[in-house]
Amino acid sequence: MGSLTKPLILVVVIYLLLKFVVPNIPGSAPLPSSLIFLYLMLTVAGIVIYYTMSGESKDAFWGPIQRFLTGENIGALQTARYAVLILFPLLVGWQTYGSTAVSDAPPPENRTIHPAPPGEYTGLSNPVAKTPDNIMQGKGFYAAFCSPCHGGNFDGKGPAARGFNPPPANFSDPTTIAMLQESYLFWRIKKGGVGLPIEGMPWKSAMPRWEVELPDEWIWKIILGEYDGAHQSPRTWE
Repeated sequence: MGSLTKPLILVVVIYLLLKFVVPNIPGSAPLPSSLIFLYLMLTVAGIVIYYTMSGESKDAFWGPIQRFLTGENIGALQTARYAVLILFPLLVGWQTYGSTAVSDAPPPENRTIHPAPPGEYTGLSNPVAKTPDNIMQGKGFYAAFCSPCHGGNFDGKGPAARGFNPPPANFSDPTTIAMLQESYLFWRIKKGGVGLPIEGMPWKSAMPRWEVELPDEWIWKIILGEYDGAHQSPRTWE
């Protein structure tokens, strides 16, 4: 195990320097953990490259690791081997769980549910006439493209709704599309979640960017169908 001592000491020393020494240098700031991790990975990569430059150094470096993992001639280190083989998967599992589990902590910044649209969308009027045929066609487009998330009853309870946080909007709720102008819905449907400004963070909408699939006329007809199906009326300048 002696051949592993120097690499381990080097990694530990670099970690201590980056974690505790560099932030105390005048004019320096604490390094983010992701950057420290990157430096450590580069250090490990350099060590591996150095020790694999020749067959002799490779055997000296990998031999103890291989014997430790296989249990060959391990002797007094048998208990340490079992501890590593048990604790390492548990550590990886705990780290994975901690990075993916839902947190109860509040978001780091305030979120605007209905952020202001870009200026070119402000005050647009629906160019599609509000006729029974257009409304029915809009409901058909809604059923094909929108109902899996927003629901066939326009209540945000589509079959895919449970997979999203925050959940899809409930259009039958008077606090959603009834408070918005048609131009706002046109912007949100057209640009999707990727088009939200920074004040829409931290939970961006999962709305697809429908402009890549739907022409503007279809989007305007969908808006007609949404308001009619949800029994709501759009907010107007009057």
